[in-house]
Amino acid sequence: MAITDLPLLSMLRTRMQWSQARQQLIAENVANADMPGFRPRDLAALSFGADGTAAKAGVGLAATAAGHIVPAGADGPGADAKRFKGFEVRPSGNGVNLEEEMMKAGDNQSDYQLAASLYQKSLDTLKIAIGKR
Repeated sequence: MAITDLPLLSMLRTRMQWSQARQQLIAENVANADMPGFRPRDLAALSFGADGTAAKAGVGLAATAAGHIVPAGADGPGADAKRFKGFEVRPSGNGVNLEEEMMKAGDNQSDYQLAASLYQKSLDTLKIAIGKR
């Protein structure tokens, strides 16, 4: 087993990859801020299962009968969790709010830096433990 195959390191790598993908979507949102009819998108939140693997997006509660209460943030079965449902839409149909996108970009950057820092510190600790440092 390679050192980089440890569950903690795998989770941190997954988190960094998720942050990279989210940053691409945020950049796309900002780039299309003036395009008529463009709706901003965002990734569903990343969560991990008990075994350390990333949980599948879209798995959760679903309203299977008319009397059921739909979970918050869902439109029912098959709802696209990656679509952003904002309140502010311009007359041109564009829903990008640059202030929100910049806040998301800042939060995403700090999340990525935290994961990268933890990854590096974990590798350093493992190197010390095996006597390579």
